[in-house]
Amino acid sequence: MQRLAALGVALWLAAVSPAAQPAPKVEPPPRAAATRPLPAIDKAFVSFRIGVPQWLPEKRFRELLALFEKHKGVTDEITFFTSATHPPLPLDEVRRRCEVLALRVAEARALGYRAGINVLATMGHHNENLPNSLSADFTRVTDIAGGVSQGSFCPNDPGFQEYVRELYRLAAKANPDYLWVDDDVRLAGHMPVGLTCFCDRCLAIFERESGVKYTRAGLRAAGIEGPPEKHMPVRKAWLAHNRATIGRLLGLVERTVHEVKPGLPLGFMTGDRFFEGYDFDGWAETLAGPQRAPVYWRPGGGFYEDSWTAGLVGKSHEIGRQVAFLPPSVRSIQSEIENFPYQRLKKAGHITVLEAASHLGAGCTGAAFNVLSGNDEPLDEFEPLVARIRQARPLLDLLARHLGRAPPVGLFAVWNKDIAAGAGGDWFAGGNYAGFFPPQVFEIGLPPAYHPDSAVAAILSPQAVAVLSNDQLTRILSSGVYLDAETLDALNRRGLQELTGLAVETPLPVDCIEEFTAHPLNGPFAGRQRDCRQSFNHLAGYALKRLDPKAQTLARLVDYGGKEKAATSMAVFENRLGGRVCVCAYFPWTFLHSLSKSSQMKSVMRWLSRDRLPAYAVSYHKVNLWARQPGDGRIAIALVNASFDPAEDLVLAVRTGAQRIRVLDMDAAERVVESDGQDGPYRHFRLPRVDAWSVRLVVAGP
Repeated sequence: MQRLAALGVALWLAAVSPAAQPAPKVEPPPRAAATRPLPAIDKAFVSFRIGVPQWLPEKRFRELLALFEKHKGVTDEITFFTSATHPPLPLDEVRRRCEVLALRVAEARALGYRAGINVLATMGHHNENLPNSLSADFTRVTDIAGGVSQGSFCPNDPGFQEYVRELYRLAAKANPDYLWVDDDVRLAGHMPVGLTCFCDRCLAIFERESGVKYTRAGLRAAGIEGPPEKHMPVRKAWLAHNRATIGRLLGLVERTVHEVKPGLPLGFMTGDRFFEGYDFDGWAETLAGPQRAPVYWRPGGGFYEDSWTAGLVGKSHEIGRQVAFLPPSVRSIQSEIENFPYQRLKKAGHITVLEAASHLGAGCTGAAFNVLSGNDEPLDEFEPLVARIRQARPLLDLLARHLGRAPPVGLFAVWNKDIAAGAGGDWFAGGNYAGFFPPQVFEIGLPPAYHPDSAVAAILSPQAVAVLSNDQLTRILSSGVYLDAETLDALNRRGLQELTGLAVETPLPVDCIEEFTAHPLNGPFAGRQRDCRQSFNHLAGYALKRLDPKAQTLARLVDYGGKEKAATSMAVFENRLGGRVCVCAYFPWTFLHSLSKSSQMKSVMRWLSRDRLPAYAVSYHKVNLWARQPGDGRIAIALVNASFDPAEDLVLAVRTGAQRIRVLDMDAAERVVESDGQDGPYRHFRLPRVDAWSVRLVVAGP
């Protein structure tokens, strides 16, 4: 089966060889979009985040240090949480804890660890432990209907800003090696409310910014009513307002801390921050301050147990987006590895380590382990986990060293900082602000990119079309782009049909089966069928109309009796700008795991990219991979076998002139693999067995 998949690509190459048609000029994959040189990374930045019950009692702190000393090298940094619950603390309690933290930081430092403080609650996360938390008369975060979270405060309240100033002054006076701002500095998800802050003060600030006075009801109406050209400017203006709100709070933190300790590194923990305007590069510059102090980043997301392992790679994709726009000066990017609520049987040690490695593949340079007990209890049950992380430390170091800050190169699911503005529904009450990312496209062995400057081809969605200008869309359509019927229709409504070459003709909601044509991109799979069972999965297929005779059909739709329902349901087109377009109008994002469909997708993506994919899995395996180009002609690839079956005879195509690659396993053991064939600009390498749910580091070049 693996050989048959490779044969499909080989037949396609034969069909587009110089004898058949002129070969396009092959360009190298794009390099990093960095205006400054990428920093060298010698080893992974690894820390452990320590809960209050483990550092506040003297006995527990001694046991903690003993555990780390027993497994010396498992971590370089020890980071102390200020709180065990999620609203801000009263300043008297902050002061008391910081006095103890000054001692804890000094003791950890004396043993050779860098030691810092993680301010768990700046704004506050949500309602919890309210009787023992900050209860001052500050404005709480407020949703569009006027609801509030009692455990979270509006960052634009001047009184609350004075609280923040004293909070960070006390933390800085404890003399840490660095300070972290946690991920409560956001404007969405402050339970029990959702999107914030729409308090009277925030509306007054927005009035000064926009020149329009709104009530909450008026703002909501302005953001959802009328055609996109009417409400889109309001949405984008609110996203700019949110960026500025977060920026002001981080600026206050920076000034306060650096007045106490000039040059102290500041870190910021994030998740996907679409509603906040995703201004990560701007916020990093703010935290650096005028003296350009080091800035750390901790991208995160929810993957707390291993009962759904696909969530591990899904979090890696979220993290890839979070890293994409960080400036090169941010060297320490520690993925959040959180096993909340810290019950050992919920996530295996192997999966904990694999998660850290996967996130390194997606763009991190280290990991922050929040995996120990959150209670005042011995750490005996956690020692095997610490030992497992220590065992994996050489691999984490090698991943960081070989991948560095080079961005992943591959297929770019188009998004930008304004992507949230394109979400549907009641915009100020919640929606799919995240834009569109199709995970199944990547778990068949195709590499993602998270930044447009690292893209070799694009994946486009209606939400992205909504927030982009026609000039931006034209640039995308002049390269290579894969899209569905809804996106095609959105592009054509914008007057771009000359560049798409196709149109949506008829929706077909029942009993359709995709059938491949005898097109070279389908290789040996002509006549193969893919039945996505519309009776179970209620999505329409569509008949496509070829507006330009140069458009070529890859698939049609038939019913269960073999009768044709659509002559064209998937097609490719090359437009006058040289752009290549593929439209799939039948389950384009899901049910891609058959041999025929996954092989077709790889051929299509090679065609769209003009053979600029840096690497991909040729063979029929379920793998995620991230391909990076750290310089000097090298390609480094992190590859995760995302199956519970071991991957035997996994064939990796690498766009390299190197005759051999180095393959490192999870124990950092190295094997050298010779190329066993060439396919255009790609050399094929047959990897040694890759165990189920495990990672490999592949390095090609000098």
